[in-house]
Amino acid sequence: MDARVLCWLINVSGAPEQVVAVFWLHNYFSLGFYVTSCYKLLTATSKKADDKAQALKVAKAVKSGSATLKKKAKKIRTSVTFHRPKTFKKERNPKYPRISAPPRNKLDHYQILMYPLTTESAMKKIEDNNTLVFIVDIRADKKKIKGAVKKMYDIQAKKVNTLIRPDGTKKAYVRLTPDYDALDVANKIGII
Repeated sequence: MDARVLCWLINVSGAPEQVVAVFWLHNYFSLGFYVTSCYKLLTATSKKADDKAQALKVAKAVKSGSATLKKKAKKIRTSVTFHRPKTFKKERNPKYPRISAPPRNKLDHYQILMYPLTTESAMKKIEDNNTLVFIVDIRADKKKIKGAVKKMYDIQAKKVNTLIRPDGTKKAYVRLTPDYDALDVANKIGII
């Protein structure tokens, strides 16, 4: 007996979507081929109806002037350059601090003013020019020296002159204002 499947299409309600296929099988192995061909026949009839319905829907939308069919207006470009958008940058909110303690100030007033000079020329400066002479940290600038003198000895400096000695240390000449006497300050410090 040859492999045959009989396929009848029965129109149940008169509508093309509701077509029922009835199969009659002679050979079990050739079922797949015949079933697919019958299925294609069924879907072709229902697809035609779908296309027609969709065409009617589109025609109706065109008539009513639906917003879906309107062309999107093009954005007018006013610049010839392209830029990436400015993205949102979140503030850092770490789960734990990355350093255990805040860094300490390594150049405080004790570090800046190392020691006063007590040489003969320094003494002469104290007596004649109302000037104190200090050896200071190499990293200290004039403003820092002036601030350190004010903090340590509570005296106002008029100006500060600095030089770097041949041995690599920094010397500072601190000229005091006329309100203060360098000799009295030197006695208080303990230079003389």
